[in-house]
Amino acid sequence: MPSNIETLRNWVNESKKIVFFGGAGVSTESGIPDFRSVDGLYSQKFEYPPETIISHSFYVKKPAYFFNFYREKMLPLGFEPNITHKRLAELEQEGKLLAVVTQNIDGLHQKAGSRKVYELHGSVLRNYCVKCGKFHSAEFIRDSRDVPLCECGGIVKPDVVLYEEGLDEKTLMGAMNAISKADLLIVGGTSLTVYPAAGLIRYYTGNRLVLINRDETPYDGYANLVLHESLGKVFSQI
Repeated sequence: MPSNIETLRNWVNESKKIVFFGGAGVSTESGIPDFRSVDGLYSQKFEYPPETIISHSFYVKKPAYFFNFYREKMLPLGFEPNITHKRLAELEQEGKLLAVVTQNIDGLHQKAGSRKVYELHGSVLRNYCVKCGKFHSAEFIRDSRDVPLCECGGIVKPDVVLYEEGLDEKTLMGAMNAISKADLLIVGGTSLTVYPAAGLIRYYTGNRLVLINRDETPYDGYANLVLHESLGKVFSQI
């Protein structure tokens, strides 16, 4: 009997419309901590629960606290793509990968060379003045004190989706469309517990759904192939 990784390798070789859907586990091997692991953000002690701090209402009520927390815990600058990011970019260049759908906000897929990336939760690399719309870099946010302000006096808000905010409709529709067209859907590094993002895999109608995650997920029973391995170990072999 072929191993699971050998099966996946064969499916990748045979497929021409691969879509990869990834979560925080894709970037942990680049050194970026996730949210829900033992050492993750949600396991740390703060004055307020992290879910509260990174909500829209908290951002409005306590912007200085929000931005200080954001700079310290949610602004992953200086990290480099790992083997998973790089291999996905290569698959796109080879004409086999349709798109990457990601829950991450670190921009590492693009840094690795991927072009078609649907960032469901936005990106720390995009920041806009809420008053005049001017773009500001992530470094501008990092180097600001307390609330980052544009020259016009408006607050510069990161283009990331906070709790209580909806996903960008254009991005969501693009992700749904790509997944519905896939002949191979690889889901990796996500607990599949955050909605509406997790529900996107239901738009896949094929028979090659692959889940790669260290721990079990609520969708393991739906998958055609499940690998409880690290993404780096898997992608270094396909």
